[in-house]
Amino acid sequence: MKSAVGSVKSTSFSLVFSDFKEITKAKLAISVVFSSIAGYFLGAYEVSVTSLLLLTFGGYCMVGASNAYNQIIEKDLDALMKRTKNRPIPSGRMSPKTALVIAITLTLLGVLALFALSPKTAMFGAISIFLYTSVYTPLKTKTPLSVFVGAFPGAIPFMLGWVAATDDFGIEPGTLFMIQFFWQFPHFWALGWMLDEDYKQAGFKMLPTGNRDTGTAMQIILYTIWMIVISIVPVFGFTGRLQLSVTAAVIVFLAGLVMLLFAFKLYEKRDNASARKLMLASVTYISLIQVVYVMDKFIS
Repeated sequence: MKSAVGSVKSTSFSLVFSDFKEITKAKLAISVVFSSIAGYFLGAYEVSVTSLLLLTFGGYCMVGASNAYNQIIEKDLDALMKRTKNRPIPSGRMSPKTALVIAITLTLLGVLALFALSPKTAMFGAISIFLYTSVYTPLKTKTPLSVFVGAFPGAIPFMLGWVAATDDFGIEPGTLFMIQFFWQFPHFWALGWMLDEDYKQAGFKMLPTGNRDTGTAMQIILYTIWMIVISIVPVFGFTGRLQLSVTAAVIVFLAGLVMLLFAFKLYEKRDNASARKLMLASVTYISLIQVVYVMDKFIS
């Protein structure tokens, strides 16, 4: 009997934990935290374990809160799409009120953790939540420019780590911001291309031309080129303490060319398989260059 009760409790906890991961989009949140940590290592004169823990915890809370607010606002739209209809709220496993409690709790904990690092870090974290939930989310059904607006909060994590390490915002974190800002366009448009039919079911306008056409593919190519250019700018010595060796710049440039090749493939074929390859290439690219930047700092 005790064994059966314990099994039920274990299963119940597992389901609750699974829904928590889904309402906060754990995989996305972890990737964002990774960007913040990379930015921290780039900016830090000395690495503090306490600061890293606060940044990791606070960063996850802020991203998790943004995703929870987003799913509360879009609960009815999520129910219309195959990709999202089984999320905790539209499926009925979690009430909007419970999700709101989670979102508010995560917001408060996240702001407090980031404030312990520095007021500027907390400010940028709070701005990120506000832009994502109050501007980007409502615009998704109004205009394709929502992706442009969403690129601002999406670009904050990489620079947030630098600000957390230095309590300063200058050309270095500004450059990190621009790298992730331009990266988001080919990444999200590739994703939008793959999910275009599903998005249209909910009325989301995610592609720049509204369609999977040569115009959208060409914009993906242009933004990928800008991303590559910004990513190698630190090699020229214009970006303060944020520097890149020639070897590292070549690696970053070649990684960008690979991603650009996938963008051209999408322009040529205009199919979902090509869009998926580009999306995966973009995820690999942003993680790779962050690792290269950090390694280059400590090796050079």
